[in-house]
Amino acid sequence: MADRVLTKKQALGMRAEQLAASYLEQLGYAILVRNWRRPEGELDLVVGTEGLCVFVEVRSRTGTERGHPLETVDARKRARVLRAARMYIDEERPQAAVFRFDVVGVTFALDESPPELVHVEDAFQAGSG
Repeated sequence: MADRVLTKKQALGMRAEQLAASYLEQLGYAILVRNWRRPEGELDLVVGTEGLCVFVEVRSRTGTERGHPLETVDARKRARVLRAARMYIDEERPQAAVFRFDVVGVTFALDESPPELVHVEDAFQAGSG
């Protein structure tokens, strides 16, 4: 298999997802799936704890000149995540009583300072897409 060359944006997104996954593991979540993809949609992270399945959208930006990464989760993005989550539930049948949608925003500094990570639990519901 040929090595795939990533764009700077893709590499930054992968780094943000790794940071988010590590952070969520520190909070006690198990990483169930990373980068679940279907032609109709994708999920960045699916994490869980006893009886809880969380679909996590990870957004990142370098600097804040164009706004915070959380601002990029608009109605269209929420609808895409909701559609992908429904497909995931239909296909994977996760053993959970509660489903939740979280967003993690990662802002990478232009200098060498550590990235800022903001986790919004229950950022939106199935009826809000």
